[in-house]
Amino acid sequence: MTTNLDAGSELFLANLNRIQQGLATTNRQVSSGKKISVASDAPDQIGTLLQLRADLQHNSQVQSNLVLAKTDASSADSAIGAAINMLDQAMTLGEQGSNTTQTADIRKTLSDQIQAIQQQMIAVTTTSVQGRYIFNVDHPDAPPYTFDSALLATNPVVQMSPSTATLHVEDPAGGSFLAAKGAVEIFDSPVPNGPLTVLNNLRLALIANDPTAITAAIDPIKQASAHLNSMQAFYGQVETRIQSATDYASNRDTQLQSQISDVEDADITAAALQLTQSSVQLQAAMQMRARLPHNSLFDYLG
Repeated sequence: MTTNLDAGSELFLANLNRIQQGLATTNRQVSSGKKISVASDAPDQIGTLLQLRADLQHNSQVQSNLVLAKTDASSADSAIGAAINMLDQAMTLGEQGSNTTQTADIRKTLSDQIQAIQQQMIAVTTTSVQGRYIFNVDHPDAPPYTFDSALLATNPVVQMSPSTATLHVEDPAGGSFLAAKGAVEIFDSPVPNGPLTVLNNLRLALIANDPTAITAAIDPIKQASAHLNSMQAFYGQVETRIQSATDYASNRDTQLQSQISDVEDADITAAALQLTQSSVQLQAAMQMRARLPHNSLFDYLG
């Protein structure tokens, strides 16, 4: 494109434009604290910056998942501890009922207490956190078991829905780990002597007023208690793993924030100095331009 400007004027305008662009960029850095506000500020750094931000967002999601998993594991740990105490109570009641001097009426009373423990155990299986049944991990909107009084003659414990646990929690250090067990694995395993089954066997033996059957029902309760202790130990290990993963994610968060800052944050001191220098350059250029002669050829021709 042709212009009517002389070479000196074109050079002046080019320098003026350069200084003004520098001033605009430096002003953005000082006001925003960022040296990269738009892609054109550092096109060679945009890819790195976007990846770092994506990593930070993913790490934040991992941290949120770990917080939820920690709450669930802690609640499960406490619930299983309560279930262990229930089996201890049942064992004591069974030992009382196994005494050959006990009457049928006393054993009926003991069976009613075992029934109450069964109902309490069902309540444990339906432990929920924020509306989720934590022992029905893959189907958290439904309780795994219910207690049906109409089935007291056989087994009032009814499985309502699958209670599997296949959901894994991501470890920010790499890989993932199983953070929960399903209700069947905890409360109805090992078959045929799971905690729910052994309680019902003892209740029926007491109702039948059968000392031999009552005695036979006590040892499986001990085995079921040992099983629950192993389940509680599992959740203890999960809590430890979650804490380790949480610490790692927290450190990772700090590292990513630092890396993002290195890429996009402005050096405010340097930017302020550059702003001053650019302002001085602009003022000097304008003053120098003002001192230049403005005579044209017609001025000399008279």
